[in-house]
Amino acid sequence: MNAKIVDLEELSDRSENLRAAGKKLVATNGCFDLLHVGHIRYLRAARALGDLLAVGLNNDRSVRELKGSGRPIMTEIDRAEILAALECVDLVTIFPEMRATRFLAAARPAIYVKGSDYSSETLNEEERAALKEIGAEIRLIPFEAGHSTSRLIEQICKNRS
Repeated sequence: MNAKIVDLEELSDRSENLRAAGKKLVATNGCFDLLHVGHIRYLRAARALGDLLAVGLNNDRSVRELKGSGRPIMTEIDRAEILAALECVDLVTIFPEMRATRFLAAARPAIYVKGSDYSSETLNEEERAALKEIGAEIRLIPFEAGHSTSRLIEQICKNRS
């Protein structure tokens, strides 16, 4: 397995070492099913906010719960490996819950990033509480209009008929 793909315990250990070394860890999370240019731009922008980027990846079951049957298109292992192959991504952790609360508690980022389709108010309450406890700054990155996995899947299905 790729050295960038770590479990929650390893993520916690690494992030503690990074903080001790004075490094600023940025974290984000999501499904990242069928990686597209919107994802790439988002991840690059997130990474530019700090020294390292940790990505929390929803496992297959939680993606189905969030997105519905037929998702994810790719397995969690494949999605993790693709994310880990990106130069802008330093760590990838697969988590089983729908919410990233345990991932955030393990990463303890200086900055937590979401797309601007969220706001501080629409973030999950448990995630917001965990971020407040950690003292993490929440940053929103502009949403890439016209780029979404759901739209891509619709276009593929339309082209097949």
